[in-house]
Amino acid sequence: MGGSAPRRDHHLPAETTSFVDRRGELTQGRELLARARLVTLTGPGGVGKTRLAARIAARVRRAFPDGVRCVHLSGLHDPALVPLAAADALGLHDRSAQPPLAALVEQVRDRRLLLVVDNCEHLAGACAQLAAALLHGTEGVRILATSRHRLGLTEEHLLEVRPLPVPDPDGDLSAAQGYPALTLFADRAAAVVPGFRITPANRASVARLCHRLDGLPLAIELAAVRMRVLDVDQLLDRLDDRYRFLTTGSPAALPRHQTLRAAVAWSHDLCTLPEQTVWARLSVLAGSFDLETAEAVCADTAPVGGTRPPEDAGRLLPLPPAGGSELPGRPADGSGVPVWSAGGSELPGRPADGSGVPVWSTGGPGVPARSTDGPGAPAPPVAAPAGALTLLPPPGLRRDDVLEAVAGLVDKSVLCRETGPGGVRYRLLDTLRQYGLEQLRRDTGQEEAARRRQRDWMARRAEQYERCWFGPGQPETAALLRADQDNLRAALDFSLTAPGEALAGLRLAGTLWFHWHACGASREGLYWLDRALAAVPAPTRERARGLWVAGLLAAATRDFPRGRRHAADALALAHALGDAAEAAHAEYVIGVIRLFGDDLPGALRHFEATVARGPVPGQHLSLVGLDQVELACALGFLGEAERAVEVCEQALRLCERHGEQWVRSYVLRMLALAHTVLGDWPRAQRHAREALRLKLAVHDVIGIALTLDLLASIAARRGTPEDAALLLGGADRVWADIDTGRWGSHTLNSVRRDSEERAVLALGREVFERIYRRGGALGLRELAGHALQEPGRPPGAEAADPSPPEDTTVPLTRRETEVARLVAEGLANQQIADRLVIARRTAEGHVERILGKLGFSNRSQIAAWMTAQR
Repeated sequence: MGGSAPRRDHHLPAETTSFVDRRGELTQGRELLARARLVTLTGPGGVGKTRLAARIAARVRRAFPDGVRCVHLSGLHDPALVPLAAADALGLHDRSAQPPLAALVEQVRDRRLLLVVDNCEHLAGACAQLAAALLHGTEGVRILATSRHRLGLTEEHLLEVRPLPVPDPDGDLSAAQGYPALTLFADRAAAVVPGFRITPANRASVARLCHRLDGLPLAIELAAVRMRVLDVDQLLDRLDDRYRFLTTGSPAALPRHQTLRAAVAWSHDLCTLPEQTVWARLSVLAGSFDLETAEAVCADTAPVGGTRPPEDAGRLLPLPPAGGSELPGRPADGSGVPVWSAGGSELPGRPADGSGVPVWSTGGPGVPARSTDGPGAPAPPVAAPAGALTLLPPPGLRRDDVLEAVAGLVDKSVLCRETGPGGVRYRLLDTLRQYGLEQLRRDTGQEEAARRRQRDWMARRAEQYERCWFGPGQPETAALLRADQDNLRAALDFSLTAPGEALAGLRLAGTLWFHWHACGASREGLYWLDRALAAVPAPTRERARGLWVAGLLAAATRDFPRGRRHAADALALAHALGDAAEAAHAEYVIGVIRLFGDDLPGALRHFEATVARGPVPGQHLSLVGLDQVELACALGFLGEAERAVEVCEQALRLCERHGEQWVRSYVLRMLALAHTVLGDWPRAQRHAREALRLKLAVHDVIGIALTLDLLASIAARRGTPEDAALLLGGADRVWADIDTGRWGSHTLNSVRRDSEERAVLALGREVFERIYRRGGALGLRELAGHALQEPGRPPGAEAADPSPPEDTTVPLTRRETEVARLVAEGLANQQIADRLVIARRTAEGHVERILGKLGFSNRSQIAAWMTAQR
C-alpha cells in the first residue's frame, strides 16, 4: 500500500519584507497564549493579522516541544476539508477508520503544540468545530487563529488588531518617525525609490497620507508602490481626489473598510487594461500558482487563423449632455471601471503618471477620438459619432500579454512573488483576490469561463503527471501536486457544483489516483470520489476508474468491506465496457485487500495469476510493478523466500529501465524481507537501508514506517537489541502519525511484537524502555540517520546521516554538488551536460566521483542523499 507525503512547509511563513514594530500586540498576544488555549486575532482585512500571528508564534515556539504549525485556509472553501487541512499541516497521515476530526484529536492527544489557523472568517463554523474538538479532546494543544470575526467559543480570548498609529498631520510632528505607519511607508517606499527617507520636508505629507489611509498596512503598502512615478505630495493630491470622488465630495473620512477598498480600487485603476483583466481572471485561482497556470487561465483562445481581434473592435458608450460632465462608468463604490468625460476635456482614465491605462478625450460631436496615451500616440482608427464615445476594450490576451501583465502586477505589489517547487510562483492576497472576483463577476459568464479554463488546465496537468509518474522526477512531481493542492480542490469543486461538469470532475479525481494513494491524501481523495461517483451514476470508463480508486483509498483507511465492494463493482463495469486496463487496475485492488486482510493464501493465488498474465494495454506501469511487489510480499510472509527474490529481481529490472523510485523502494523492501526469511542478515539489512533511502527521497511516510519495522526486526534477529529497541521507538512514533494499530494487520503487528520480545529478552524491560523512549524522541532525519549508519558503527553512535556538501566528511566540490542536485532532479548525463554547458564525458566523470565519495552504487542513492540535505 502506498503513502508517500512529499514535504510541504507548514511551518511559519518566511517574512519577505520587514516587520513594522507592534510591541504592544506582540506582548499582549504572548500573555494571552500563556493563559488561554484559544486566542483569535480579529480586525479588518489588510490590517496585518497574519503577519502578527506569525510573529507571536515565533516568539513562543520554544514553549511547544512538538512544534508550531500553520494551517492556511485562504485557498480553501469547503468546510469538510478543514480537519484534513489541519492534519496535513501537522504532518499526520491518518489511515484509521475514524472520522477525520476524531482521528486528528486522537493523534495529537498527548502532544504539546501550537496550531496557527489563518483566515478563518469564510469557514468560521468549521474552524469553531476544529477548535472545540482540539480544546476538549487534548490538553497540550493551543490555537492561535486569525479572523475578521470571532469564532464564538466560550474559551476564546480576543486580541483586536488595530491599524498602525498615525500622528496628527496638523500637530507636533517632531517625533513622527516613531510612528509605525510612517516607518512602514518609508520602508516600502525605499524599496522602489532607493534612498527614500522621511525628512522635515516630507514629514507632514507622509503623515497626512498615512492618516488618510487610516494606518491600514495593506493600503499604505499599495500607496507606497506609486512612489516609482510620483512624489509624496503628488501621491497625496491624487489620493485626495480619488477619495473625494468616492465619497461624492464629502470631506468626512471613510470608514476603514471603505478606506481599504478605495486604496485597492485606486491601485486597480492605475493598472493597464490587460493588467486589470489578468487580475480579475487570476482571482479564480486558489493559493499559489505558477506562470503556466496564469497563462492558461488568463489568455484568450486565439480566433480561427491565430489572429488577434481587430484593434477597432470597440463598443460605444452614450455620452452625457455636453459640458464636460463625468461619465459614471464606475459607480461610487470603487468598482474599478475608468471614469470618462467629454466636451474637449481630457478623460482621466489614466493620470499623467505613466501608469499605463489609455486616456481618451473628444473634441466635441463628430470629432475623432484622440488618444493622449503618450507623446505622438496615433489616434484610434474609429471616429466617435455625435453623442457617443468609443471605449476600446483590451484585445484578446495572448500568453505574452499575460506574462507582461503578471510582471506589472508584481511590480505594483498586487501579486506576491514567492519561491516554490518548479521555480517562481505567485499569490494574490485574499483582499485583492476578492476585489478581482468582484470585477470578474461584472460581466456575465466571465467567472464561469475562467473557472472552466482553470479546471481544464489542472486536468491536463494531472494527466501529464500521471503519464510520467512511473519514471524519474517523482519527488518533484509530488511536490508540484502538493503546491497546486488548492487549485486542484477548486477545479474539483467547480466540476461538482457547476451544471453539466460532473463527468469532468470524476475524470480528474480518478486521474489523480497516484496523488491520493502515493502522496498520503487518501481521505481527501475518497471525499472527492464519493461526491463524483454520486453525481455520475452512468456506466462510463470514468466511473470504472473512480470505483477502483475509491476502493483502494477505502482499504487504505481500513474500510475493507467498502473497498472490496467498490473494487468488485469496478471490475464488473470494466468487463462490461471491454476495458482491460481498468479491469486490471480493479484486480490489483482486490488482491491488496486480500493481502492486508491477512488472507495470504488467497492473495498469493491472486497475484500469481495477474503477474503470470503480464501487463495489458493501457495498464499503468506503477500498478504492474505493484502487482509484483504484492506477489513477493505474499511469498515472503508464507516462507517462499527464493521465489520472492526472483519476483523482486524482475520488478527491479522494470523500475530501473524507467528510472522509477517509489515502486522500486517497495521492491527493495520485499527483497530485504525475503533475505530475512533466508537468514541472510547482511544482505537483508543492505536492501532495507537502500529502500529507506529511496523512501526518504519521496518522503514516503508509510513506506518509512514499514521499513523501520523491518530494520528493527533484522536488528533483533541479528543480535543487536539496542538498535532494535531504538528503531522500534522511532517506528512507533512514525506510525502514530498514520495508524497506531498498523491497519489492524495481524502480520504487521506480529512482526513488531516478535522484535520487541527479542529485544526485551536480551536487554531487560528497563533498559529496553529507556532506549525505546530515546528512539521515539528522535526526529525523522535523526532516526533515518541512525538506521542508515555504516556497517561497524557501534549502536547508539552518532548517526551517519549523510553530511551536507560543505562538511569535510563528504568533500564534494561546488560543481559536484551542482551535478548531484541535477541527478536528484532525475536528469541523465547528457541532460546534465546540456544544463551546465559541459561535455557529456565530463558530466559522467562528476557522477562517478560523487558515487565514489559518498560510497554509493547508483544514482538513486545520490538523489536520496541530496533530498535528505534539504
